[in-house]
Amino acid sequence: MAGILQRIFKIGQAEAHSVVDKLEDPIKLTEQGIRDLKKDLSVAMQSLAEVKALAIRLKKQMEDARRAAKDYERKAMLILEKAKKGELDPQDAEHLAMEALTRKQESEDRATQLATDYEAQNRMAMELQAKVEQLKKQITTYENELITLKARAKTAQSMRKINQQLAKVDSSSTLAMLERMKQKVAEEESLAEAYGNVAAETASVDQKIDRALATPSSSSAMLELEELKKKVGLV
Repeated sequence: MAGILQRIFKIGQAEAHSVVDKLEDPIKLTEQGIRDLKKDLSVAMQSLAEVKALAIRLKKQMEDARRAAKDYERKAMLILEKAKKGELDPQDAEHLAMEALTRKQESEDRATQLATDYEAQNRMAMELQAKVEQLKKQITTYENELITLKARAKTAQSMRKINQQLAKVDSSSTLAMLERMKQKVAEEESLAEAYGNVAAETASVDQKIDRALATPSSSSAMLELEELKKKVGLV
């Protein structure tokens, strides 16, 4: 029975060692993976901020270009109206209106290009935002996994220590020691009882002797009485 228990404890101990050995590397790898992901997240966040900033600038420039195009159109109309009223030379007015319309077309073309660039930049920002969110989820997942792995490692280490202690227990020697203790106690009890009996017997003999010595015999008493009678003249 003891041998079977020891084999079971040794098997448990070996399994605990194996579990700990298997867990140590994944824990280190997970910690390193989390550190790398956090670095990637920091870089991605910086890139996202830069892309969003550029998209904001492009959108503002696009809106400015559209407003400029409308303003040039408005100016061209005002110039023609002044020429109609006779406030400007018709030929000069036509030339200035043509320049204003040319600027309007340039602003519209610029607004169209800026709109294309803005859409591309905004799409890139959305893609980066999605990657950032994905990285955050991965980091959270790995951190939770790390907590689980550390808990498993701690449990395995505790099991290993317990199994090591149990494996050191020799049940056969423990039983033999208990049997020797029982025999020793039984011997002590028997010896105590024997001493008690001897003491009782010794006390009984002493009591008999004392009683015998304390009670004078009838013959000696008669002799002593006769001697006293002679002394007083009764005989």
